[in-house]
Amino acid sequence: MKNAHKYHFLAAGLALALSAASSGVLATDMPAMKDAAREKVIFQVSVGDPKTWNLTLNNAKNVQQELGSSNVDVEIVVYGPGIGMLKFDSAVANRIDEAVGDGVKIVACENTMKGQKLTRDDMLASAGFVPAGVVELMKKQKEGYAYIRP
Repeated sequence: MKNAHKYHFLAAGLALALSAASSGVLATDMPAMKDAAREKVIFQVSVGDPKTWNLTLNNAKNVQQELGSSNVDVEIVVYGPGIGMLKFDSAVANRIDEAVGDGVKIVACENTMKGQKLTRDDMLASAGFVPAGVVELMKKQKEGYAYIRP
């Protein structure tokens, strides 16, 4: 009797699998599976050194070139002393605008901005904003983003 139950269970499982396969739904058609196939990387910039910024922007561009910009989500989170590089007079302002134009998401920490008495009007128009840069890093890592700190 035990073997008969095993065979019924296996037959039911096989029928379910065949039914799903014949429906034409592929794993890549499901939203969660599409996101899993996409590469995701988040960079932290918390220093105000233009060399570090150029390195980070080069890294982001290289990732997009290697994987294809349509196959990867790239985000740069900026806080602490790095926030100054998102201001209008930044030494890397043109490169930041170019990176955002190429699909890189660059976000400023509003906690840092408050601490430095900066407003959104002080920042590059291409910059995005998050309430807390460190929390953004934590959330993205939970979502499967690779974490890079140049």
